[in-house]
Amino acid sequence: MAVNMELTLGPIPFHWSAEARRDFYARIADEAPVDTVYLGEVICSKRAPFFEADLPEIADRLERAGKRVVFSSLAEIMLKRERKATEGLCAGEDGREVEANNAAALLHLSGRPHRVGPYMNVYNEETMAFLAGRGATHFALPAELPRASVAVLAARSKALGVGTEVQVFGRASLALSARCYHARAHGRTKDNCQFVCEEDPDGMDLDTMDGKAFLIVNGIQTMSRSYVNLSGAVPDMVTLGVTALRLGPQKQDMVAVAKVFRLLADGEIGPDDAGARLDALELGVPFSDGFWHGEAGYRRIAHAAAAGA
Repeated sequence: MAVNMELTLGPIPFHWSAEARRDFYARIADEAPVDTVYLGEVICSKRAPFFEADLPEIADRLERAGKRVVFSSLAEIMLKRERKATEGLCAGEDGREVEANNAAALLHLSGRPHRVGPYMNVYNEETMAFLAGRGATHFALPAELPRASVAVLAARSKALGVGTEVQVFGRASLALSARCYHARAHGRTKDNCQFVCEEDPDGMDLDTMDGKAFLIVNGIQTMSRSYVNLSGAVPDMVTLGVTALRLGPQKQDMVAVAKVFRLLADGEIGPDDAGARLDALELGVPFSDGFWHGEAGYRRIAHAAAAGA
């Protein structure tokens, strides 16, 4: 299965401290076999001042280590200062690529090469063709798309000469809200949240009223409780023409995770071996692949099928 498959690391969606971010990216630069690293705040602009001064140094270190750096835009823009910040990001004065996660970013990037992120919800081939015609060169698809949809989009991307990226690990983003439930859960307002989301570096657990594990809350974002794990589908993705595998950062050993997916993408191990290695990491969070199989997202179809074989 050896192919030239790009391995990427998405932007950190959680509110980690500046020190935690610096340490995380230092280790990614030195040890993680990823090709591309996305940087920037994608969920809440109020978090950005805590770490944005470190981004130039982080980006330089990653590039010295041979990684491509792409800056990701906010997924939801509500305020004038957010529009201004997005405009500045898209100006691209440092020459690095930008991943658009909001239509405001597309406005400023139109006519120039750029990437389209998973928050843009590219669900069909006509949308992909339209955005490619305006300068998009690479599409990270929404995590909830099933295999059948990815197959159609991958085929169109090949015809258009653009890249297609699928998230193969990490919590799936399910929804964004204008309100901040994370703050509300602690009796605070969005404007006076006191950055309570920093207390949950892997997201805040949300249970049902009868105490069953359900979802994860990350500021204004709702995420899957489980980690998406599509290691079993990677050979199929190669056949379909997917060009990049995306890892979602978690407060886990992402270097170990990246090494497994690198071996898998390079054809040095098979999906069964990769799945066993990921299970052996004992991350303490269940895996899921339901969306890929057109089922409820929280389900782990491939694992259940193997167990019943």
